[in-house]
Amino acid sequence: MAESRSVDNATDVREFPKGRVEVVTVGTATVTRSTMEPGWRWSECVKPIAGTGSCRVQHNGYGISGRLRVRQDDGTEIEINPGDAYWIPPGHDGWVLGDEPWVGVDLSPAMGDFAKAR
Repeated sequence: MAESRSVDNATDVREFPKGRVEVVTVGTATVTRSTMEPGWRWSECVKPIAGTGSCRVQHNGYGISGRLRVRQDDGTEIEINPGDAYWIPPGHDGWVLGDEPWVGVDLSPAMGDFAKAR
């Protein structure tokens, strides 16, 4: 049976300093919309919740607005802009660039664990 859910009405909303993630499950898929304000950085805003040295969640998604910089544990970096599809393996830090909030949609099943205390 087909199914549809609005992320605007997500019942699983995780808020943390300078950001929030809205999580919906539809069928077998986990879909999230992340909104991170200027000044958001994973290592400052989510690391205290996650309790890991770097983000251990894999991300597959699409940038809607704003810009995000991601640095892998090996030092390589990428910038994600509006309209970019992205894949980020576990082991990274990320931060918002500029003065516009980052909004992205993530389709990774692992996002079900993002910003949850371990």
